Amino acid sequence: MAQTAFQSNPVNVSGELPAVGQKLPNFEVTAGDLSTKSNSDFEGKKIVFNIFPSVDTGVCAASVRHFNEDAASLDNTVVLNVSRDLPFALGRFCAAEGIENVEAASDFRHGFGEAFGVVQEDGPLAGLLARAVVVADEQGNVVYTQLVDEITTEPDYEAALAAVK
Repeated sequence: MAQTAFQSNPVNVSGELPAVGQKLPNFEVTAGDLSTKSNSDFEGKKIVFNIFPSVDTGVCAASVRHFNEDAASLDNTVVLNVSRDLPFALGRFCAAEGIENVEAASDFRHGFGEAFGVVQEDGPLAGLLARAVVVADEQGNVVYTQLVDEITTEPDYEAALAAVK
């Protein structure tokens, strides 16, 4: 079981991120229209998973904005922002912020967080997803991962984007 921190206090997560070189785990998330999206919906594309606790926090919102700006210049790449926020909350945030280059997906039905090993098991945000980034190539092979050491800080955008190029 991996570990991160919330305001310097240790937080256990439900497992380990998929390892570089492995295939992505099978996953399902819920889109804004309540449809289910899975691995097959992204076949043949690179995927950047921006995983975070809630879009209603400043750091999480900043990561969505940052990846939205970066995504405009990425070829054959989908940036998938995943949290356990309701799809309606994610949609409202994206509409208000003019977020158009990335996709928002909810894990409120659970399964994604468990498959990726990122559910916070304890701490004040227990049950929500930890902050992490996973990048996969067009064949669904993991090429980069980061479980952010401190949930209240942003991910390493440059390293994640370098893995896409």
